Amino acid sequence: MSDTDRPWSNLGFAEEAAVYVSASQNARVLTEGWIAANAFCPSCGAEALRPFPNNSPVADFGCPNCAEEYELKAKRGRLGPKVVNGAYGAMTARLEARNNPSLLVMAYDKGRTRVTDLIVVPRHFFTAAIIEPRKPLGPNARRAGWQGCNILIGQVPAAGRIPLIRDGLHVPKAAVLDQWRSTLFLRDAGLNARGWLLEVMRCVEAIGRAEFTLADVYAFEPRLAALYPNNSHVRAKIRQQLLVLRDQGWLAFSGRGTYRRV
Repeated sequence: MSDTDRPWSNLGFAEEAAVYVSASQNARVLTEGWIAANAFCPSCGAEALRPFPNNSPVADFGCPNCAEEYELKAKRGRLGPKVVNGAYGAMTARLEARNNPSLLVMAYDKGRTRVTDLIVVPRHFFTAAIIEPRKPLGPNARRAGWQGCNILIGQVPAAGRIPLIRDGLHVPKAAVLDQWRSTLFLRDAGLNARGWLLEVMRCVEAIGRAEFTLADVYAFEPRLAALYPNNSHVRAKIRQQLLVLRDQGWLAFSGRGTYRRV
């Protein structure tokens, strides 16, 4: 086994101490402690992430090397298509902020002894389309009227759900860094332009083949038209996004209307 293939961490949590009465608070201590002790920065590869003070308004960790910030969400069992987040208004307001954190999503086993899955969703994959408002709290609630949200990670293109640990196995660090860097071009796009690029990326991934035709992507025209009802030139927009993805190296053009995933 080469050094680049060796596991970059252990998977087990530190021995649990009953710090809080609440099981969820104890789980938070364990999972955040694991990230602080084991995780590297998926953006630049720095060996450690720095915890922010408790109750920081936006992020949980920061990279001392590249200043990328991360929010951690963890759950027992398997990863699902959505994760519960905080206030809906605050989440939508920070979408275009420079310090909008990337999202680390962790799954751990039922015994709370080890990490089973860990993915990162880079902040340039966040748009309003993946922020789902929850029902506001009723008038009798302590925070009456407060509205939370869910992050629909299942709606993020696979290119933006970068695995670090999959089914209890480490993904090589180099592969994580390569996948992160392959979509950094999205950061240069405005929020609306990024939304179109991400939707076309999802369409390309849904085709399910490495090589596909322009007609294959046109098959998604009704769905894209429903998402963007004010755009009456959806096919032209599809072609435009495919050209951007080709120019950025995410796709290759094989000629005669045929494209290939790189």
